[in-house]
Amino acid sequence: MRGFVQCAAALAAFMVGQTLASPVARSLPGPVQVTPKTGDVVITPKNFLNGTWKGNDTSKSEVVHSAAISGTLPIEIVNNLAGSSSGSINAYIQGRDTSGAIVFVLADGSFYYPPGTSSGVPVAISEDLAIPLGAQGTTTSITIPNYLISGRVYFAVGDLTFYMVSGGLVQPSATNPSDASANLNWGFIELTNDPTAGLFTNISYVDFIGLILGMSLTSTDGTVQTALGLTADAVDSICTSLASQTASDGYPWASLCQTSTSGAYLRVLSPNDYISTDGSAFSDYWSSYISKVYSTYASNPLTINTQNTPGNVTCTTGGSSIMTCEGSDVTFAEPTAGDIFGCNSGPFAVTGNAVDTAVVPRLCAAFHRGTLLLPGGNLQPSLSADNYYTTSPCNYYSKFVHEKEVDGKGYAFSYDDVNPDGENASGELTSGSASLLSITVGGPST
Repeated sequence: MRGFVQCAAALAAFMVGQTLASPVARSLPGPVQVTPKTGDVVITPKNFLNGTWKGNDTSKSEVVHSAAISGTLPIEIVNNLAGSSSGSINAYIQGRDTSGAIVFVLADGSFYYPPGTSSGVPVAISEDLAIPLGAQGTTTSITIPNYLISGRVYFAVGDLTFYMVSGGLVQPSATNPSDASANLNWGFIELTNDPTAGLFTNISYVDFIGLILGMSLTSTDGTVQTALGLTADAVDSICTSLASQTASDGYPWASLCQTSTSGAYLRVLSPNDYISTDGSAFSDYWSSYISKVYSTYASNPLTINTQNTPGNVTCTTGGSSIMTCEGSDVTFAEPTAGDIFGCNSGPFAVTGNAVDTAVVPRLCAAFHRGTLLLPGGNLQPSLSADNYYTTSPCNYYSKFVHEKEVDGKGYAFSYDDVNPDGENASGELTSGSASLLSITVGGPST
């Protein structure tokens, strides 16, 4: 027994010595490699389109060749993806028709209504839904034959899988690394062509970055609007920057990136979407900063310029963990990391009056950009964009996304349009008289 104790003590001394002399480095978080599995379907509000199906027969589909009406929308798709060959990139156009039925646009321009189902288990759509694009440098034209509501135009290097389930359509999921389409490089633009409101299209990075897309919208009067998207190398570049940030502060920025089974970068999740898959991620990232903010504005007021009828609103904490703003019928408790990255929960869930509606976007944007403790940060918004993301902590995902935007358009978090001059930095294009939507795949044309 004594010999065992002596050996154990000697071993313990040896291990201590080894630890002091040669510390074992902790591994840092890295990218998430996808593991695609057929039928591994996760349904969330972000990949589910609620809708009915055409007719009452769930056993068959229907193809409708619509006559030309005012709801038609011509689309030109320019393939700028380096190294792509004819047929390697597919487009998928889907949404709801004006009756609320799920519909796809096929390669011949017809409306395809997939069979519905009463099953709670997703059923893969077997119809060939793909619209093949030409090789790099070519333009593919197609016309959406009728109005389309809550639509998306998907693009993928390969074949995406869509499912029907009781209640609607299940689309590919960026947050599910085991999604059937997870190993493909894909992305989408949002599109609604409404008979009353007109056309709305949007590129957003609030959720993720995938296949690089850009667009322009021409109206019948010749007016052209553009949202050029990100540079062609954006995903690789942003993932490299996020890995460097992880090496600097130890937080899982690198894990926002997903890689293919061969190790190539595919997409980048926003911190908000990544937290939905790992609730503990970034849990204490903002803690110290939040405490300093609430301490700073204990007696010194924080002024929120509502940029609307309420005017300037004064907010103070009184040394507590609750911020009170003049004229608001709610208070603002110290937010969590999830509250900040999502801007829609905790103190940032808009539940109050017009003051609350104005304070939430401006306060949440200030946290993302790290401007609340900068000189001049006691008035929000007031600082120019060159002050954003200059201190830590901040939303480095947003910082790196904006560095790769060609024309500065495209939200990287909710309320990314908050700024002193009211400039529209969204990736949304709208028209009541659209004549052509042009989409680029793989980066802007040079």
